[in-house]
Amino acid sequence: MKKVTIHSDGACHGNPGPGGWAAVLEFGPHTREASGGTPATTNNRMELQAAIEGLAALKEPCEVEFHTDSEYLRNGITAWLWNWKRNGWRTKDKKPVKNDDLWRALDTQVSQHKINWHWVKGHAGNTGNERCDQLANDEIAKIKKTHTKEQLKAFLQEFKTTTSTKTIGANLL
Repeated sequence: MKKVTIHSDGACHGNPGPGGWAAVLEFGPHTREASGGTPATTNNRMELQAAIEGLAALKEPCEVEFHTDSEYLRNGITAWLWNWKRNGWRTKDKKPVKNDDLWRALDTQVSQHKINWHWVKGHAGNTGNERCDQLANDEIAKIKKTHTKEQLKAFLQEFKTTTSTKTIGANLL
């Protein structure tokens, strides 16, 4: 198996608000950067999207050293996911798992690789983390530049409504 290092980060201006994600993949002398964003989201959704996209960029099963500054991501994937799946995507308090759509997508990606998850302190000089943070924030800047404040406000309202409706519906199950 090839050995790959991935750094990832998600960012959000407002939470929720415009968000960006980024992943930097390193394989020997080769580096690949991936990033994207959405006009209305949360920082946790962007952290998850960064991990999904970073792993999806791999063309074959790999041994991965995965670095994130998100304790939510690292704890979710290493400590909580197994129980969520066993409990039908419910927390130990029987509540629906937040962001389960992204957790399910991440679970699919993770199953293809051998991954060691590492937490790094954000904004502390870690080169990979700093680069991902810059790329994610660049994506947010692009979104802010290409959308009016009114458009962003409408996206945010739609996001809040959709998230609220999803939670209400899940609680009725």
